[in-house]
Amino acid sequence: MGRSETDDLSAAQIFYPCMQCADIFFLNADICQLGMDQRKVNMLAREYCDQIKRKLKPVILSHRMMPGLLEGQEKMSKSDPNSAIFMEDTEQEVNTKIKKAFCPPMVIEGNPCIEYVKYIIFPWFNKFVVERKQDNGGSKEYGSMEEVVEDYKSGTLHPSDLKPALSKHLNIILQPVRHHFDTDAEAKALLKQVKAFKVTK
Repeated sequence: MGRSETDDLSAAQIFYPCMQCADIFFLNADICQLGMDQRKVNMLAREYCDQIKRKLKPVILSHRMMPGLLEGQEKMSKSDPNSAIFMEDTEQEVNTKIKKAFCPPMVIEGNPCIEYVKYIIFPWFNKFVVERKQDNGGSKEYGSMEEVVEDYKSGTLHPSDLKPALSKHLNIILQPVRHHFDTDAEAKALLKQVKAFKVTK
């Protein structure tokens, strides 16, 4: 996937997209929500539906590729638990991951914390609230990403203020998910099963 037809492919490069495609049908997925880097596999699944005369094709929702939280990570990875915030993360796990995240002062480009604020926090809340002591400039509510960028570039907004605010917003988003998995027996059992399948390095 993503290579020219003249390239020599190993067996793994041929079989892996097929296995990814097979997952969609094995799970009876109606909607496939994955990153843009997986779009070709999703489209392969839809094209396969044409070949087998299947009318109901999986709906493809391709989202922006978020960078990994650690320095040098171009994208998040499910095999590296510290590279991203996951739906099942606890409040403490979110706080720890964001605290350790790469977030150089006054640098916007390649800053995963800034990306999270822009592509997750603002679309959800339409604002970004930073709570800090009066000695550090006092609390501030940002109504646009442009304001955040301006303050961060100038140093008015420091990583030590941005990170806790980011963690707080992320935890608010995730709390209903946590509640669901805590209170629904079927969901709790499914989460336990999924965690057992996790690949770790």
